[in-house]
Amino acid sequence: MAPTTRRHATSLETIAVTVPEAAVPFFENAIGSVCTTVGIFEANPEGTLWRVEGVRDHGHREDELAPALLLAQLASGESPELERSPTEAEGWLARTYEAFPEQAVGRRFVIRGTHLPDQADSTRIALTLDAGVAFGSGEHGSTRGCLRALERIAHRAPRHILDLGCGTGILAMAAAALLHRPVLAVDIEPWSVRVSAHNAQRNQLGRLLTCRLGNGWNTPAIRRAAPYDLVFANILARPLCLMAKDLAHNLRPGGTVILAGLLRTQIRMVLSAHRQQGLVLEQVLTEGDWATLVLRKPNRPTAYLKGQ
Repeated sequence: MAPTTRRHATSLETIAVTVPEAAVPFFENAIGSVCTTVGIFEANPEGTLWRVEGVRDHGHREDELAPALLLAQLASGESPELERSPTEAEGWLARTYEAFPEQAVGRRFVIRGTHLPDQADSTRIALTLDAGVAFGSGEHGSTRGCLRALERIAHRAPRHILDLGCGTGILAMAAAALLHRPVLAVDIEPWSVRVSAHNAQRNQLGRLLTCRLGNGWNTPAIRRAAPYDLVFANILARPLCLMAKDLAHNLRPGGTVILAGLLRTQIRMVLSAHRQQGLVLEQVLTEGDWATLVLRKPNRPTAYLKGQ
C-alpha cells in the first residue's frame, strides 16, 4: 500500500470493486493507475471474493479510469460494478491498519504490517508486509496452514525449495528466513512477482529469493532447478490435481510437498490425485474451513513412478 503523504485541499473519494481471487491483480493495477492509495481486503469468509479499493482526490484522472477498468475486465473476464463513496483519508487508513494487526502464526513466525513499530522478539521470525495487501498476508487459513507445516518439516533441512504460485512471497520468505536456503518463487501474475520481489528486499531476503514469472511446471526456470526437496503449492484444489503428475516427477525422492488452497471438503479429491503419483500423506492441518496437506515422495520410487 502506498500511504497518502500530503494533506488534501480537495475532497477524497474511494472507488472499489469486488472480484474473485484470480481477478485481483488486474483490478489492483487498474485502480492503482488512478489512485495513490490501494488496499485489498477479503470480502467473504471463504476467501473467494476480494474487495480492491483505492482512495484519490475526487475526480482525479477520471478520464483514465474507464479505459483501465475495461482492460482489467477483458484480461480477467470479470465485470464488477464500480462503487464510489466520499472518504476521509484518516478514517480509511485507520480501517486498513485495524484490519491488519500483528499476527503470530505457529511457534516460529509473526506477520507484521509496515505501519506497526518494530519490536524485537528473538523467539519469532518477523515477516513484514504492507497493511493494504491483505491478499496473501498471512490472514488466510491456507497461508497459516502452510507456515505451520513448514515448521513441522524444517528439521529435514531441504536445500532446493520452490514456491509455486507465490502470491506476495510470504511462504518463500518464511522458508528462506527459517532454513537459510535460496528459494525460487514463481507466479503466473506479474503483480505477484513484483510484490514478492519488493517484499523480499524489504525483509532483507533479496539475496535468497529468486522471483520469476511463469506458468506452473512449464516454466523454464522451474525445470532447470529441479528436482526439489520442498515444494509449496498454495493454489486451488483443481489446479493442484491437474499438476500432481508434474509435481511428483520434479520432486526428489524423500522430498516434501505442502499443498494448500483447498477446503476440508476437497481433501479426498486432492489426496487421491497425488496418491496416484506415488506420494504419501504425512499430515493434514486445518485452519477453519481450509486444509493443508503435507505429503512426501518415498525414497524408493513406486512401480508407477518407475514407469514414467
